[in-house]
Amino acid sequence: MENQKRKVLLVVNPCAGRTKSRAGTFDIVNKFSTNDYEFSIHTTTCQGDATNIVRKNYDDKQLVVCCGGDGTLNETINGVMDMPNRLPIGYIPTGSTNDLATTLGIPTDINKATDLIMSGHTNSYDLGLFNNRYFSYVASFGAFTKSSYATSQKMKNRLGHMAYILNGLGELKNIRAIHMKIEYDGGVLEDDFMFGSVSNSTSVAGLFRFKPEDVKLNDGIFELLLVKKISLAAVPVALGKIRAQQYDGKQIILLRTSKVKITSDEPVAWTLDGEYGGAHKTVMIHVLEKAVEICSPENELFEKDDFSEVPLVYAEKEAAAEVSAEKEGEKKKSKRFSKKDKQAIKNEADEAKQPNENGSSENDEEENGKKAENEEEVSVVGETMK
Repeated sequence: MENQKRKVLLVVNPCAGRTKSRAGTFDIVNKFSTNDYEFSIHTTTCQGDATNIVRKNYDDKQLVVCCGGDGTLNETINGVMDMPNRLPIGYIPTGSTNDLATTLGIPTDINKATDLIMSGHTNSYDLGLFNNRYFSYVASFGAFTKSSYATSQKMKNRLGHMAYILNGLGELKNIRAIHMKIEYDGGVLEDDFMFGSVSNSTSVAGLFRFKPEDVKLNDGIFELLLVKKISLAAVPVALGKIRAQQYDGKQIILLRTSKVKITSDEPVAWTLDGEYGGAHKTVMIHVLEKAVEICSPENELFEKDDFSEVPLVYAEKEAAAEVSAEKEGEKKKSKRFSKKDKQAIKNEADEAKQPNENGSSENDEEENGKKAENEEEVSVVGETMK
């Protein structure tokens, strides 16, 4: 019996990177075709096109493969997240920086990246939800972030990562601090900030890195890096400290959080995975734990599970977490009682069931009181789990 071919949607950005993706498309298709894969190939023509391609061509596919840079991957992910059944994603990085590919351990060689996808090995990966849009590894504002989307494709293709650095130098004279209120897990900061990023990667724009031991890609936590107001002369020093991972907790702050709310009096421009994310006065960012399956090798940055979890949308995840926390609180509370205590409680309960002179039990007489007590116990459990 002939093996049924696996149907794949291939999304190609022909303009990404110094070596155009179109040139490697034949090699990709040839390698997949000789290994029982059936392809539907679509090339992007404008910004946002990859998302629309996935939405329109998703049916009857078993895998989505993206060939392009971090921005193309971002659009592909946004398309996949809109679908009821989230297909695994293969990534063939051909962009200028390929930050996420570096973190995930995906080869930048087209043939090696294709081999990795065909191996079938995937990891569950956390995504960020920025207001109503998804991002794969970084959302940022402030100093040097404009260069990631303002640098021309022609310049990026010619100079690679150096193009961002040169363009970023031109931003120096326009850098200014913005007054913001930043609410995160367990705290609030209000001050003037020159830079901020929420990321799930060991490398951000090639400008700075986090220690691999400090980052987990599927733990439901992102890194929040903030730089408070400093003089322009101090910017290179601050950048050097960030690159050296020297966070003083005063001017340069590194936090870890599952969600963050950032508000300002004026619209602030944001960058999402290297592309323009719009200007906003209020930004809500949530981490979507294990939201997608992405083809990638064994990697110490992924926490290992004993089972494969089906991804949940954020609201479902929050509800599940609350129920789990409440159950855990009840469990911890029950452990405080010894066997003798439990027997005494049982005896009291049995006595309460006996009818009194009026023919009603103590349980009936005190029903309203017990409802109030139960509400108090729930409140106590919630406080205990905080």
